[in-house]
Amino acid sequence: MVERSNRRRGGRVRRGVSNRTEPIYAPAYIKRQLPFFNPLDEEQLEKIDNQVDWLLENIGLAFRDDPEAIRIWKDAGVKVVGDKIFADAVWVREQVAKAPQQFTQLARNPERSVVIGGNNQVFAPVYGAPFVRDVENGRRYGTIKDFENFVKLTYLHPNLHHGGLVITEPTDVPVSKRHFDMVYAHMTLSDKPHLGAITEKSRAQDSVDMAEILHGKETMDNNVVIMANVNTNSPLLIDRVVSEAIQVYSSRGQAMVVTPFILTGAMGPVSTAAAVAQAMAESMICCAFAQLVRPGAPFVMGNFLSSMSLKSGAPTFGMPEPVISNYAIGQMARRIGLPLRCGGSLTASKLEDAQAAYESADSMHSTMLAGSNYTLHAAGWLEGGLTTGYEKLIMDADRLGSYQKILNGLDMSDDQLARDAYEEVEPGGHFLGSAHTMRHYQNAFYDAELSDSENVESWEEKGSMDMRTRAYHKWNAMLELYEPPPIDPAIKEALDAYVAKRKEELPDAWY
Repeated sequence: MVERSNRRRGGRVRRGVSNRTEPIYAPAYIKRQLPFFNPLDEEQLEKIDNQVDWLLENIGLAFRDDPEAIRIWKDAGVKVVGDKIFADAVWVREQVAKAPQQFTQLARNPERSVVIGGNNQVFAPVYGAPFVRDVENGRRYGTIKDFENFVKLTYLHPNLHHGGLVITEPTDVPVSKRHFDMVYAHMTLSDKPHLGAITEKSRAQDSVDMAEILHGKETMDNNVVIMANVNTNSPLLIDRVVSEAIQVYSSRGQAMVVTPFILTGAMGPVSTAAAVAQAMAESMICCAFAQLVRPGAPFVMGNFLSSMSLKSGAPTFGMPEPVISNYAIGQMARRIGLPLRCGGSLTASKLEDAQAAYESADSMHSTMLAGSNYTLHAAGWLEGGLTTGYEKLIMDADRLGSYQKILNGLDMSDDQLARDAYEEVEPGGHFLGSAHTMRHYQNAFYDAELSDSENVESWEEKGSMDMRTRAYHKWNAMLELYEPPPIDPAIKEALDAYVAKRKEELPDAWY
């Protein structure tokens, strides 16, 4: 249960913004009923499979700057030339098959736990932006205060199921120590599941250690309580950030999300089919490596394919090629039995404008239909991922509720066919007062809270606010009403002690 309200506080909430204060009950994740969209036929799927196998066996993938990873590959009897791995494709697929097709990530509040894989879909906010933007203060570097605000907003919003991790970079905290503050904030300001750090091996280990304090060793030994998301260094390079993160998380039975970030035309060929196969090969070799570290280690295959302007080199979003890649990679992920992660409400726009709306809607809608089990960047993304928008986060999250309604599919129950309503209403009459309408009027349609569907006179009387302005008042009201979820004082004390001790051991570093 979360509270949604725009009750007037401190003069921030204006007329025209919802005054609802009732508790909003929402599922912890989406159990998809809508069939998957599968546009590729068997011949096309086999051609991608063959391309993946060719890359694995003949082109090879490099595991660079990690001698321990090379040792693990050699001990498994895999062909290694320098730092390049040439693996038998059948063997790789056998290793991939050891990873579970779905798993549960426990939240510290059991009601917030999520199932990753199968017919389940989980939405998480933007990740990794160094800048933030809002209506009042414009674009600026993110701070720890901004970061904590976004954790709170993600916790409060019923359409965001997972906290992610770096909702914005807290640039006023030393790089060497900011992972402590980020993981700690997710653990104490929210009770939704979240990710851990990956940028350096010790930071990954700190995240795993903190998760063990939060959940307990026995629980962690037998469950997934933390995930980590990392990008390969496309094309075909697995650097030590990836391989060391896998060694830390997978060795403890925690879930890895490995995502090739392929800007087609730069980190992959300009052809979408080739880029899809490359993404598959990069993900699969990492999954195989995770299984060498620990057989059965949970693994999520990531996909982040973006087109680019061949005139300027700038990435583009919401374009037809990435949309098609989402559909293709969804089919391929189900074909090999791995949970899938895709990007979400992506845009190159700098503001919450028409460009942002079109590009984000096309990106997110295809992600939804493709069957992304874990969708990072589902809300808040601006400027090609460089900026987290306060208003954009709330606007995107509002639309996520409509996607959830779509994913529930068409209810074909006897009650939904409404025969009693037809028996009650005469020809030429109306259904507004029928018993069937009275039974369902509160939840018959998705209520897009930030949309204004009233007549122009009503809109003008309430201040003629556009959606961006309504979102500004909404997130401010949410923060004013925020209350942290309860946490066991002994656990919080143990987390405080761990963070304090580890920070004392590390010098401040800003790079």
